[in-house]
Amino acid sequence: MTTNTSASDGTRTLKSSTSAARPGVPSARRVDHMACTVPDLDSAIDFSVRVLGGELVYRLPPLAHDDDWMREHLDVHPRAVAEIALVRLGPTTNLELFAYRSPDHRAVPPRPHDVGGMHVGLYVTDVDAALRDLRDRGPWRPFGPVRTVPAGLPGEGSRWVRVTTPWGIPLELRSVPASLPYERHTPARRFGPCPLWSNRDDGSGTAGRLAGARNVDHLAYTVADLDQAEAFFTEVLGAEPLYRTTADLTDPDLAAALGVPPGGTLHQAALRMGPTDNVELNCFVGSPGARRHWPRNSDLGGNHLALYVDDVDAAAAYLAAQPGCAVLGAPETIPDGPLTGDRWVYVRTAIGLYVEVVRMPDGSLPYEQGTAARRRAADAERWWDR
Repeated sequence: MTTNTSASDGTRTLKSSTSAARPGVPSARRVDHMACTVPDLDSAIDFSVRVLGGELVYRLPPLAHDDDWMREHLDVHPRAVAEIALVRLGPTTNLELFAYRSPDHRAVPPRPHDVGGMHVGLYVTDVDAALRDLRDRGPWRPFGPVRTVPAGLPGEGSRWVRVTTPWGIPLELRSVPASLPYERHTPARRFGPCPLWSNRDDGSGTAGRLAGARNVDHLAYTVADLDQAEAFFTEVLGAEPLYRTTADLTDPDLAAALGVPPGGTLHQAALRMGPTDNVELNCFVGSPGARRHWPRNSDLGGNHLALYVDDVDAAAAYLAAQPGCAVLGAPETIPDGPLTGDRWVYVRTAIGLYVEVVRMPDGSLPYEQGTAARRRAADAERWWDR
């Protein structure tokens, strides 16, 4: 989504991170997965697979411990119980879905203007056709009519609409022109679109896709301080800045289309995140009634972002040295079960977002013996591949 901006063509010139001295997490390859906590795991899987055209890769046994492990490693109540599933959502994306039972579980998800709120965007070739197809597959209502970004703005010609989902977070359908005005100011480029929606690396697994869907277009987070969040993503995680934009939310139609109350201003930063992902950071200033605290992992709408790295321990040590970051416990390797050999650790960051660094031995994971479905692996990709 791109709306009003401060410059004549809607673009603030930002330095591209393409110099020899590149920031980022040591040995990071790509975004491994995006994760969110949903109200009901069965409904979330059904929506991701039957409605959006993803493919269920695995569903794990309930995760619970009778000691303090859950608090130390996941920052949740010690008696919390988590159910976890992973869905391959198109050619580039792994979507990890959590459902928690916890004594301190917050059952109300963050709204789009609440800090820690998130949404997922899909690239589609025709937003109107995709919306019709979506509505034919279930009771998913749009927040408002399909909108087109006007001339002179960074996303000029882009079309978008947001809809409800059983995930507890909005889904955005978006189409983007082949070129955008911001490109005159930076060599950095958004990722996409892919030529074909596929849930397998060999191009198969296309059955049931939403009309015109090509790939996950972006992942968006609502943050408390846009400068701080953008600095963390670019200087610590190695994201590449694309542009900034602002929107006047006293326009009730725009506010309704975004799923927020009218009033205040939206400030947004768009970023390229590794070889195959785009991230948008949204900061709602003066938005009525917005919550200011990031949800915990066990709260409905809780979320984390995972990076695939070659060296989990080095990545964790790097993040531990960043201001405001805390590694939860220590890196662990899963000793048995469907994900034997997976090494991982969570980090709570200064902006509230949880970041996981993970290395999975794709190609030799036990779950692969029982299904043809596969996670999107890092393979030979590198962070700065474009």
